[in-house]
Amino acid sequence: MSRILIVEDESIIRSALRRLLEKNGYEVSDAGSVAEACGDFSLDSFDLIITDLRLPGAPGTDLIGLAGSVPVLIMTSYASLRSAVDAMKLGAVDYIAKPFDHDEMLKTVAATLSQSRTASDNEIGGSTSGKAPEQTRIIGSCKSMQELYRRIGKVARTDATVLILGESGTGKELAARAIHEQSNRANRPMVCVNCAAIPETLIESELFGHEKGAFTGATSGRSGLIEAADGGTLFLDEIGELPLEAQARLLRFLQEGEIRRVGAVQPLKVDVRLIAATHRDLKTRARSGQFREDLYYRLYVMELRMPPLRAREDDILELAEAFLSKQAEKMRCESLNFSPEALELLRRYHWPGNVRELENAIERAVILADGRQITPDLLGLELEQQSLADIESQYAQRHRLPPVDSDASSGARTDLSLDDYFQRFVLENQDQMSETELAKTLGISRKSLWERRQKLGIPRKPKG
Repeated sequence: MSRILIVEDESIIRSALRRLLEKNGYEVSDAGSVAEACGDFSLDSFDLIITDLRLPGAPGTDLIGLAGSVPVLIMTSYASLRSAVDAMKLGAVDYIAKPFDHDEMLKTVAATLSQSRTASDNEIGGSTSGKAPEQTRIIGSCKSMQELYRRIGKVARTDATVLILGESGTGKELAARAIHEQSNRANRPMVCVNCAAIPETLIESELFGHEKGAFTGATSGRSGLIEAADGGTLFLDEIGELPLEAQARLLRFLQEGEIRRVGAVQPLKVDVRLIAATHRDLKTRARSGQFREDLYYRLYVMELRMPPLRAREDDILELAEAFLSKQAEKMRCESLNFSPEALELLRRYHWPGNVRELENAIERAVILADGRQITPDLLGLELEQQSLADIESQYAQRHRLPPVDSDASSGARTDLSLDDYFQRFVLENQDQMSETELAKTLGISRKSLWERRQKLGIPRKPKG
């Protein structure tokens, strides 16, 4: 069991983080300051130290030197993000912004401990490769994903710039992490930046750093996120949202391998591999002047396309089962499984939010589940209206309808409209099926069923 020390002066945050980590199988101790941590505990007996940046007395960064080989994870508010970058330059293994997401914290802790164990194993075994084993697992076995794995393996062995394209929620950051972890930079930092989440007025300072007095409020010099990634990988998510001025600076960084802090005269050499991602069509934006064309072609060295979930039909249930197992373990639930109806819904749903939407739907279902089965109503998904051909095909398969006898019904219509078919289906089945069952069979919501009844004047079966 891994031992973790929390150093945080706010008791509410300290207690909440302790409960979260203990619930997930870690042995946890805590302290309110650097002095208390050093006085009450032997720092080298821990596997990880999580500390706030700003503490009464000495700052949390002092623990980096005091902890020796024990990795130190820095917690900081967004306003102190630049200080967190400086902490990484001092040797902090990573930083996480407050208020933190529980899943993000657990993922960061697990990754940090895993990297620390790998480094220790390499030292004991005399490994000189400097390469950590792959840690990020991307689930999927369909043809498009197999091709993606092959291309990740190839590009990871190089320092080429990579552009990852795909809709929101398809796993672009996972692909970037897989590239980093399979590269010879795996033991160096990977700094992830969401370009859409940083205010436009701060983006250049955040990426490139600034000198003292460069602008109002710049009371001291700060290094930027690119410097923090020196020797490792910089992942720029949503690069299509980067302002044009910052794009010009980024282009120089890619061309010359150097950066210039805001307000600085002399450039700094950096060794950073760039991976960028976007859900936008950069080529179209370049033509319209919203994105620099020269930067687009600089980024377009190696392109990876993340397939949308709706195009990965064979992977949907595999992903769903993996997420169900993860959430059930996380929430310490009894063994859960999907009902046949839920599996059918997962197959037929369009997934506009892709893998992220699937994971969120299953987390919601596990929270709401009372029994051992995940049923369709727990998933909170609503199918779009299907075509007449789809409904007729599914209805015929379920009820094994015989083919139409053309001689016996030569005068009958066989090309029913969707409304005609809906009316016939409801009238024929409403005595045997509930409203919920009718709606599920038709692939619509109960609200849509009610609205169609009103439109077509189909009365509900009398109660009693």
